[in-house]
Amino acid sequence: MQYGICPLSIIPLRAEPENTSEQTSQLLYGEFFTVVNAQKSWSKIQNESDGYEGWVNNKHFLLIEKASFQNLQNTPKVYSSELVDFIWKGNEILFPTPIGSQVSSAQTLGHRFEGKQLENPKSKENLVNTALHYLNSPYMWGGKSPFGIDCSGFVQCVYQLHGIQLPRDAYLQAEHGETLGFIDESEAGDLAFFDDEEGKITHVGIIMSDYHIIHAFGQVRIDRLDQTGIFNNTLNSHTHKLRVIRKIEF
Repeated sequence: MQYGICPLSIIPLRAEPENTSEQTSQLLYGEFFTVVNAQKSWSKIQNESDGYEGWVNNKHFLLIEKASFQNLQNTPKVYSSELVDFIWKGNEILFPTPIGSQVSSAQTLGHRFEGKQLENPKSKENLVNTALHYLNSPYMWGGKSPFGIDCSGFVQCVYQLHGIQLPRDAYLQAEHGETLGFIDESEAGDLAFFDDEEGKITHVGIIMSDYHIIHAFGQVRIDRLDQTGIFNNTLNSHTHKLRVIRKIEF
């Protein structure tokens, strides 16, 4: 069994072992993983944090020893909280890393992080404020950063910053937490899920106060939420049909 770690700002996770394949997710700086299938130029990996699998170009990651992997598993995860921060590589070289980078891995990589970490990460009251860091980030299928993010990646990243690990995909995220019957029962930080015409959950967003929701649709944006679904303020119409509201306990 081999183990690896992401030493770069962001690297793509792909559906197949080729550069033109669909990006299904990303790894941010410091995320570590198990190598499931090693090939000459590509490796299929399983992300340690959420179990998500995909193909990574071998030039994009570093192999680490089993002891280092286990040490990372047993070390409390710490994430950068600024929209963009920096990692020191050596004495003079630095490179940017996005919010949510797993900076607790810096020592394993021989790097140094001197930036800000999220305060009171277990506080649900601060969750919406964290979500607002991503406002206006462009939508990108498989994205997990303010430079491109999808709806489930957005929710996963925000919750992860607050110490709650959710699955990568919206339909799996919908299996977590307590189901609420009405919007009136929800509070800021709860999750709303939306389905398509076939009844499959395809979208998710974070509920705000006063019947609003922040979600990734074209970009990370704020819209109205009612019992029908999301009312898009720009299009002046409903764009997503509400399926279920879930309360995630902290």
